[in-house]
Amino acid sequence: MQGWSSERVDIFSELTFTNGLFLVLALLLALSFEFVNGFHDTANAVATVIYTNSLDPTYAVVWSGLWNLIGVILSSGAVAYSIIALLPVELVINAGSSGGFAMVFSLLVTAIIWNLGTWYFGIPSSSSHTLIGSILGVGLANSLLHSSEGFGAEVNWSKVSEVFASLLVSPIVGFVLSAILVVIAKQVWNNPKLFTQPESDVASPKWIRALLIATCTGVSFAHGSNDGQKGMGLMMLILVGILPGFFALNMSADPGSINNIVTHSQNVAALIDKQSGISGFSLTDKFSRDKLSVFLKKNNDIESNEVLPAISHELGIISSQLKDKTNFNQINKEERCQLRRDLYLISGAINKLNKHQKLPKDLGVKEKLLEHQLEIDEVTKFIPSWVKLLVALALGLGSMIGWKRIVVTIGEKIGKDHLTYGQGAAAELVAMSTIFAADHYGLPVSTTHILSSGVAGTMTASGSGLQANTVKSILLAWVLTLPVTMILAAALFAASDFSIRHVMETAGQVLG
Repeated sequence: MQGWSSERVDIFSELTFTNGLFLVLALLLALSFEFVNGFHDTANAVATVIYTNSLDPTYAVVWSGLWNLIGVILSSGAVAYSIIALLPVELVINAGSSGGFAMVFSLLVTAIIWNLGTWYFGIPSSSSHTLIGSILGVGLANSLLHSSEGFGAEVNWSKVSEVFASLLVSPIVGFVLSAILVVIAKQVWNNPKLFTQPESDVASPKWIRALLIATCTGVSFAHGSNDGQKGMGLMMLILVGILPGFFALNMSADPGSINNIVTHSQNVAALIDKQSGISGFSLTDKFSRDKLSVFLKKNNDIESNEVLPAISHELGIISSQLKDKTNFNQINKEERCQLRRDLYLISGAINKLNKHQKLPKDLGVKEKLLEHQLEIDEVTKFIPSWVKLLVALALGLGSMIGWKRIVVTIGEKIGKDHLTYGQGAAAELVAMSTIFAADHYGLPVSTTHILSSGVAGTMTASGSGLQANTVKSILLAWVLTLPVTMILAAALFAASDFSIRHVMETAGQVLG
């Protein structure tokens, strides 16, 4: 208890009234985003068990909410930081600035507005798709207002294309694989009950009920493990920006982890210098940081022989700063903030060089750099348990409260016929598998896109046909999501950046 008391005092010592207000508002917005996310995506998981009479709606929603919670708590955090990687580098490493606050405010408000609007009309819409559009709008507005590099220069287009490809491909995968699974199931099992419309108010056979409850559980868990991470990533961005002294680094890192970072930073820097023939230690701190920052912002390639010495120099800074340290409390708040920025730049640069196949393989440089990147990420890309729990609760509560509109659309309005047991199971098995695969690669995907496309695929394969009006509404929402959220987020960023900057300057004058 004494340790918690001292930590609490440290946190409060960092907060001014203005920052405290922004902290509460930003965290509430992040949790509200996950709450509304539960309206949409989790509803997909329960649609099949409800419309096949496998579970009572109340039990189904509570059960799904519970497994969403478990999925969030057990998630790795890879997707959380994949989302952050889409944001402009300068805003991420200076998340506590007025621009950082404006970024968080505008993208969260935009995502909540769009999600609520589509939910109100019962249109399955992707929270992931919505968030990506909001991030793009913020990035474009920031480059227009503050960048000297030109419009859109600070948007991480390579990462955007990677994430957007996963969002684009996943509904196609859902449609095709679900259709194939239905065809195979009809040939293999040849059980009429599996593809017969459930009778109203008649419980499904036990074996079918067990199958559908299992797939509902899997989709709910997978959804929590993927979609829940988006809120976690945004919450960490908020905490790092407002309370950097406490959340910039994983303060629970043990002495062994810190010693490994020091030792391996020295060894890797020496390897880079030997391989390149250029000593990174001959550079200045500002030059190396600027070089890596520009490298991460630019969408065109920069030769690795310009970047590797900068990485070497940054590794030298880190090893010197952490030498003889056993925990991060032994360095002051300002140093922790700068250390996080340096680690973020190094990890991002290594990742980009590796993707462009620019890491040299001789002398084991590539292998050692990638190993060291994992060590660095352990102290910067962490998610406290209480953050996971809050996100899980928000997502679960949203599932339990706002599920009905989307469930009705999935169960009744996509196909011309009522959803059958086999169709529901096939769509959910594909959705569950696709989301787990995306988790493995740290890619955000849309549960809504995959499952609603999967249901459409099963209806098509079964010859049931699709309801044209519903399909048109869903497709229109999917097409409009990116441009609408980009424009709204950009407008909100431009307005809030000016307003928050003014508030912070006024507060500083009053308190100063």
